[in-house]
Amino acid sequence: MYKIPLVIFAGGKSSRMGRDKSQLAFGGYSSLSEYQYRRMSDLFETVYLSAKSDKFDFECRVLKDNYKVHSPLAGLVSVFEAIEAPEIFILSVDAPFVDAYVIEKLIKENTHEEAVVIAESPYGPEPLCAIYKRSILPEARAMLDRDQHRLTALLDKVKTKTVKFESKEPFLNLNHPEEYEEALRRLLS
Repeated sequence: MYKIPLVIFAGGKSSRMGRDKSQLAFGGYSSLSEYQYRRMSDLFETVYLSAKSDKFDFECRVLKDNYKVHSPLAGLVSVFEAIEAPEIFILSVDAPFVDAYVIEKLIKENTHEEAVVIAESPYGPEPLCAIYKRSILPEARAMLDRDQHRLTALLDKVKTKTVKFESKEPFLNLNHPEEYEEALRRLLS
């Protein structure tokens, strides 16, 4: 079990899905949030869900994102403000196929040299499948003060190590209803 805390980001607006994707049934669980939380609890000693409120119908650790804006950057700052960990592994709730292989490879590539260790899939950088160190906090807060919210902009400003993955499969995101339906079909095959 990994000692680094894992935080599952489940606080997005889900505007492309048309409903809160973190609450969609998945993998035999009442929600995608519970599916991710349970399976990640098999790999990590400590797992949290990050959201604007405790909207979950199962027992879990919740880190409230206290910023008004809906952005992963605001969520990241909130997480570091809530827990004292020197580094955290971030995973998006809507990436249910990120597996132990991906996680292990990122953790093995993590050294003290960089502020962020991020997966890069054939789709491009995956900023919500990455290890972030507390050292990013001053720059992340400064970006929030300037109303800049793109995690990729943060990655350009801090020392970032990219870990390439050849397969797209683990990085399928459930942003649209058809992607959710495809993910449900993949679970059955």
